[in-house]
Amino acid sequence: MADYYTPTVVQQNIPKIDMTPLDRLLLEQIFDSHEPNEDELYFYAEIAPNDSIALDRRKLESAIAASPHPSVVDEIIAEQLLDSDPAETDITLDLSGISWEFLLQEIVRRSTTLRYVTVLSSFTCSKMRSDAWGGMAVLITADAILGKSTTDILEDFLVEAGLDQIESAPSAKDEAGHA
Repeated sequence: MADYYTPTVVQQNIPKIDMTPLDRLLLEQIFDSHEPNEDELYFYAEIAPNDSIALDRRKLESAIAASPHPSVVDEIIAEQLLDSDPAETDITLDLSGISWEFLLQEIVRRSTTLRYVTVLSSFTCSKMRSDAWGGMAVLITADAILGKSTTDILEDFLVEAGLDQIESAPSAKDEAGHA
């Protein structure tokens, strides 16, 4: 069995003042984090960003109440809280329907210092499978989330080289009439 990894780094440190308590709570569960100084956080994921996170219900509700800026994420979390058993002290949030890119975009929109955030990911695998290697670069601004994978870049190169319209040559097996 192959294990797939997506190590990811948010290249800019995020000012703590630009994050709501909910932003910070979620991002610290989605990513690993490090405080390079008392005013900023550096986010990264050694294996992959998490899209399912377990939180203490009171901590989550407190972060929501203390976050003055509504975001895209608020409705999704509120819906999951309503669907959960109120007696449970821990709640697992499924964030697969939203992505960390939207959380970071909300922060950029509110920030007085960040004009954009860039994120780099690599795609690796415990087996040498040709379809399991590559990477991705993402640019997040207040108005757009743009990304390209290494596959996208190779496709662009094929177009630039005029090779995108050329069909691959038939294999010797095809020419011999074998399926």
